[in-house]
Amino acid sequence: MNHVYFLGAGPGDAELLTLRAARLLAACPVVYAPVPFEQTFAAHLQGKQLLVPFDYYFQELLDKLAQQLKAGPVAFLVPGDLTFFSPFQALVDALGEQAVVVPGVGTANAAAAYLKKTLDLPGISNRAILASPRTLGDGPGAPTMRDLAAPGVSLLIYMNNLPLPELVSQLRAGYRSNVAIAILHRLGLPGEEVVQGTLDDIVTRVGTRDFFNLDGPDRRPALTLVLVGESLAATVDGHWWDYRRDHIWRERGGR
Repeated sequence: MNHVYFLGAGPGDAELLTLRAARLLAACPVVYAPVPFEQTFAAHLQGKQLLVPFDYYFQELLDKLAQQLKAGPVAFLVPGDLTFFSPFQALVDALGEQAVVVPGVGTANAAAAYLKKTLDLPGISNRAILASPRTLGDGPGAPTMRDLAAPGVSLLIYMNNLPLPELVSQLRAGYRSNVAIAILHRLGLPGEEVVQGTLDDIVTRVGTRDFFNLDGPDRRPALTLVLVGESLAATVDGHWWDYRRDHIWRERGGR
């Protein structure tokens, strides 16, 4: 039985593809890749039939896959991976045992690595929340960014559709202080831009740049991740390392 491989492709940097994903991708004559992955993964896609999954209706895509699987395995390059805010779950469910999901380096992982930050730190950040204003709903009682933002929270905001001044206003009300914020646009892709600041100055730092596709004709969610919280500006000394060495690691190792 040939399989359909859903390969976590991270934010789009081909060098972040896992060894397993690269091996499986090499064996697939047909690859579905969203724009602009056909550019960033070009070295892995030579000689393959390339299609854009979002060009097809769901049943049309299933019918096409049924024919393609008769000739060999098929791969999907999944932005990030299947874990968060991925549209591919319905395909995975419909394909059943023919679907194989391979994890990738998610955009949150790539963003934290770019910033060189751990998003949970003892005494500074005790929880991380991933959310999108697009999926919170707008009915009575629906949560807002203000409800999720709070001291001690590292907040990762996907697919923001709020004007930046409004988003910052909600975050300021939730955090009740001038915490750090980073906007990572097209991370790992051509046109990458990263703007770092605080809630007090980020609107000025961004200026007129439309990082969220709110002003132009293209209203699709932008490839932009927003990180907010005290952990982004924190520095850590060796106290917790030594504590773990004495009370956790040494006991676990038996010496």
